[in-house]
Amino acid sequence: MSTAPCIGIDVSKAQLDVASCPACAPQRFANNQAGRRRLVRWLRRRQPPLIALEASGGYEQALLRQAARAALPVVLLNPRQVRDYAKSRGRLAKTDRLDAQVLADFAAPNQPPLRPLPSEALLELRALGRRRDQLVAAHSAERGHQELAEGLEAESITRHLAWLEAERAALEQELARRLQADPQWRRRAAQLQSVPGVGPGLAVALLTELPELGQVSGKQIAALSGTAPFNRDSGQWRGRRCVWGGRARVRGKLYLAAMAACRYNPVIRAFYQRLRAAGKPGKVALVACMRKLLVILNALLRDGTCWQPRGEPVV
Repeated sequence: MSTAPCIGIDVSKAQLDVASCPACAPQRFANNQAGRRRLVRWLRRRQPPLIALEASGGYEQALLRQAARAALPVVLLNPRQVRDYAKSRGRLAKTDRLDAQVLADFAAPNQPPLRPLPSEALLELRALGRRRDQLVAAHSAERGHQELAEGLEAESITRHLAWLEAERAALEQELARRLQADPQWRRRAAQLQSVPGVGPGLAVALLTELPELGQVSGKQIAALSGTAPFNRDSGQWRGRRCVWGGRARVRGKLYLAAMAACRYNPVIRAFYQRLRAAGKPGKVALVACMRKLLVILNALLRDGTCWQPRGEPVV
């Protein structure tokens, strides 16, 4: 086992700050192709047991892939966990170099597990799905502007709406083509879309943003998606359960799918009506339907089956 210290790398748009043990001199590399190559060579010479990065708005992805291709033990951490760790150690100051040291200090005792990185094909599919959502949001915003627009402004908005619709259609065709081209994606997408209320948008989001679907338990997948209620109890006091965290894009898609499923999916509709009859608020009942729908989808992929109209799969 390597005796070298763990490495922490704080990622920003322009630079990469690197720290290991407190007595070691901090390093700084440019966050560009040449700088990342230099950093990877520097890391390979030191052979650290673990290299910790935190999610940084996507600026960490290029380094993450480059380090993984070099067979370096790199792990991506949740920034909230790292910041909470720093506060627990009394470290309230925050700079790029201090953050790099906190990452190194967090990795050494906690030893976060290494996880396989998504393939290039999956990353491209994820990027296409996110771009499609951006176009949908832009289209919705322009439709709002159109209501009060007149003259040249209205003509400009009309042209922009036409372009957005054409671009979205082209992206959706490309997404469908890529899903059909891969047998595994095609099969998994078909299993997901066999459930009433699940459309292509949710299927792509689940396949790209929640690759753990079908590989973990129902409780774990609910926590990953941010639909699991967390307790807030102390002594004899019982607080209100609430959901938070998880993967926001998946949760947003699930919300829309659950609204459709409450109308067209017999299992989810009956579940929703039962909760409402028991006095649950509408939003609480809808979030419970989101969780139930996701657990059903998890069971379908786990068992390799499709939706059965006369019942639901065993969960």
